Amino acid sequence: MPYINVRIAAPKSAEKAQQVAKLLTDLAVSALGKQREVVAVDVQFATPESWFVGGKTVASQALNTFFIEVKVTTGTNTRDDKAQFIAAAYDGMHAILGTVTPTSYIVTQNVDGEDWGFGGQTQAYRYIAPQVK
Repeated sequence: MPYINVRIAAPKSAEKAQQVAKLLTDLAVSALGKQREVVAVDVQFATPESWFVGGKTVASQALNTFFIEVKVTTGTNTRDDKAQFIAAAYDGMHAILGTVTPTSYIVTQNVDGEDWGFGGQTQAYRYIAPQVK
């Protein structure tokens, strides 16, 4: 884990998608302490004409913007870890996209270990399995 969902209001670009995926994967490892091989990043683009900030399209404001959701297992990251991730992700997205609106949001969400997993096993099971022998 984690699962990172990204929406970007900017012209679609495979190169930018790759840069965003690398940035957020690297930050999940360095700031959140996650294992690289289980970090999933889903990058989607929206047209700047269909994204509104303050009632105006970002296209009309000559801005780019983004929304990032990061789902992590409850109790695996501190407030400081999350703050570091958010600050570095914002700065990194600004570097990739250029001028972005300050109302570009990053949300970290805690999900209980019993409520999610991968490979057919919950995170809660992964935690207790090595202890039960």
